[in-house]
Amino acid sequence: MKFMTSKEIRDTWLHFFRDKGHSIEPSSSLIPMGDKTLLWINAGVAPLKKYFDGSEVPPRPRLTNVQKCIRTNDIDNVGKTARHHTFFEMMGNFSIGDYFKEEAIDFGFELLTSPSYFGFPVEKLYMTYYPDDVVAKNRWLSLGVKEDHLIPLESNFWEIGEGPSGPDTEIYFDRGELFDKRGPELIQNDIENERYIEIWNIVFSQYNAKPGIPRNEYKELPNKNIDTGAGLERFACVIQGTKTNFETDLFLPIIEKTEELSGIKYDGQMAFKVIADHVKTLSMAIADGAILSNEGRGYVLRRLLRRALKYGKKINLNEAFLYRLVPEVVKIMGPFYDSVHKNQAIVEKVIHIEEMKFLETLSSGEKHLDEALEKTTDVLSKEDAFKLYDTFGFPIELTVELSEEKGYQVDIEGFKALLQLQKEQSRASRTKEGSMKQQEKAFIEFREPSVFIGYENYEVSTPVIKVFDSGIVLKETPFYATMGGQVADKGTINGYEVTDVIKLPNGQYLHVVDNPFDEGEMVIAKIDLANRVKIMQNHSATHLLHKALKVVLGDHVNQQGSQVTPATLRFDFNNYETLKKEEIIEIETIVKNKINEALDVVTTEMPIAEAKKLGAMALFGEKYGDVVRVVDIASYSVELCGGTHVKNTKEIIDFSITSFESIGSGIFRIEAVTGNQLIEKVEAYLHSLIKDNVTLEEKRERLVDELKDISPKTVIELSQKAPFIGSYQDVIELRNYNEKIKEDNKQLEKILQQSKQKDALSNLEQYVTSNDKNQVVHTKDVEMQVLKQLVDAIYDKMNLDVLFLINEANDKLTFMCKSKTISANQLIKAAAKLTGGSGGGRDQFAQGGSGNFDVTELMKHIKGMMN
Repeated sequence: MKFMTSKEIRDTWLHFFRDKGHSIEPSSSLIPMGDKTLLWINAGVAPLKKYFDGSEVPPRPRLTNVQKCIRTNDIDNVGKTARHHTFFEMMGNFSIGDYFKEEAIDFGFELLTSPSYFGFPVEKLYMTYYPDDVVAKNRWLSLGVKEDHLIPLESNFWEIGEGPSGPDTEIYFDRGELFDKRGPELIQNDIENERYIEIWNIVFSQYNAKPGIPRNEYKELPNKNIDTGAGLERFACVIQGTKTNFETDLFLPIIEKTEELSGIKYDGQMAFKVIADHVKTLSMAIADGAILSNEGRGYVLRRLLRRALKYGKKINLNEAFLYRLVPEVVKIMGPFYDSVHKNQAIVEKVIHIEEMKFLETLSSGEKHLDEALEKTTDVLSKEDAFKLYDTFGFPIELTVELSEEKGYQVDIEGFKALLQLQKEQSRASRTKEGSMKQQEKAFIEFREPSVFIGYENYEVSTPVIKVFDSGIVLKETPFYATMGGQVADKGTINGYEVTDVIKLPNGQYLHVVDNPFDEGEMVIAKIDLANRVKIMQNHSATHLLHKALKVVLGDHVNQQGSQVTPATLRFDFNNYETLKKEEIIEIETIVKNKINEALDVVTTEMPIAEAKKLGAMALFGEKYGDVVRVVDIASYSVELCGGTHVKNTKEIIDFSITSFESIGSGIFRIEAVTGNQLIEKVEAYLHSLIKDNVTLEEKRERLVDELKDISPKTVIELSQKAPFIGSYQDVIELRNYNEKIKEDNKQLEKILQQSKQKDALSNLEQYVTSNDKNQVVHTKDVEMQVLKQLVDAIYDKMNLDVLFLINEANDKLTFMCKSKTISANQLIKAAAKLTGGSGGGRDQFAQGGSGNFDVTELMKHIKGMMN
């Protein structure tokens, strides 16, 4: 067995199976697309399910991959054991109806034992198999595996309810008695140990499982499949001869950087392992577009970050440090996974911001927890635990961990009950939408087809095919139902108002209309075309907005929700930070330009595979059939969408962003209007001002407040289009006046800064009171942008060897040190340690800072170090 790097292990795996006729599948994103059953991609087969269930035909029936995965069901064991991870890489080979058991075992044996590949000694390998699977046992024996290395286990059968299932064979590597004196009974009795490492599992998907039927009566599948998984981290541990996975080249560079930051040597401590594992998971997930939030996968990441920070405190890492480990993750993972390399700056920024936020929460929460524990005898009450969580944002898992460290228990069941009560109260407080649960069974059983014809037809004579208590179903309908973020059409059936349209489980549209109709009755269904046009304008504008967001902010931006009504459009999206005003204006301008370019909007139905070749954007979480509807706006925006749209972007007329806000951690919302609606809105507002007979000054103030979220450029455009020129001119004049004041204030601030800079840099002799070549200088209220210039000026003019400057401002201290004899980095770090601050840099120049501290004591300490 020869030493290999993790890169060489990946390459060996992929090249071996490529040479055996397998198509190499690239690793999918960690975020599942179109699979609501998964929080993360958690196995090598997960992104290939479309091939196994027959919904797509693979490029070849033989596939291989190295898939990045996240599993978080066992977070608390990470760091405690040698091989638990939240992020890991699964190597796999798959056969969809092609080769089966004997060939799969042959491949496994050759790859593992041949000197051309991994070269494992055969005597070091043990295989388990399902007792009834004589074929698998005999195949291993025929390859030279001794019978005492083959272990039958009843647990070697893979099934998860009804569907494909079958026996499997697991391959273990024996690391020897150094790790455990006991032998193969450790495998046979499923005893946790460090000696026998499971490195590969080969599943023979052979039967169709049926609940209630004995396994020996399962029917065989017509197309038998092979599904395998081999952990890269475990292969690396065995091949590189390390004690645990954490000493391999997949983790050790992160641990070594952590040693450097903490000043503590790694000797197997759990804290180093937790940090290395969690920062890798965070980096890889954020690089794939995940965000940190309070729910779902975002909460998982937030919990990992908080857990890593908590363990950082155990090794003297009391400030934000995880973001400084990201470059090590990129060095390890970047050559194989381009997303983490490409998004390194974003990953660092997101992690750093989240660290700073949590450190503030942690400091405050620990204080409140200590106060609560002071009043506690043995068990922290459910009320106190819930208050920490709900009022102060302190995670319950940290409340439990910190309380237990101090010898207290937490009423966790009581906490869960209060949390559940809050959720129920929150649900009860929401406005209930029309509930039809009592008819759910009737809806499911109703299967008569109904056809939507409303893309081109806005009125139809058609029979009623079903009457429910809550509405009617028509054989054909021009009414679009509420779905995909688009509200339902308005209109009439035989002159009676349709108040809502709901899509039923089997695809028909239920029309909510306040009038009794009979089944078989012929009716005239007619939509409100003016209302539909406004919906189409707003829906097509959301597609342009989505693309513009990607152009300005990056491809990581994706739709997180939308609402399209006749009056407005609302678009929710993810981003790592809030938008600047300039970015919002740029996004708005891009959409306006695309409208003015009069681009054709073409809708086409096609197979989903063909749509993907065109680069059509699928929305996260949406389920698509084999045939999809593609909305193509002159190849600028291409999306899968079933909604209604304009034929040409010029029909949108205009676009204006009316508001922007954050609605959660990393989730933002834009609201906008299209068509003439902004002008109509302002005209109506101006009418109300005239009607109210307010003064010109009041009119100015109220109108400017009404338009506060609209860019000045848009206001000017409105003044050119609207009939109220005089009123708009008032707005423009006031806007111009306000802009002039802002500009004047900027100039005054600039003059003030220049004056302060001139004062600070004149009379440099005032800072140096002796002929000593090593000087410690104390200043007050000097602006940050002036400090570096001041240090350079004093150091150069006074011809000093060492200058250590301490600036006192706003109850904080800033340190800067320039030196050619003593390490400036060491002096700054010493000051930081003394004052509870932070800092660092090079030997020639370094800087840092801290909260308030006795300056006299600090100066005395630094002078002592200089001498």
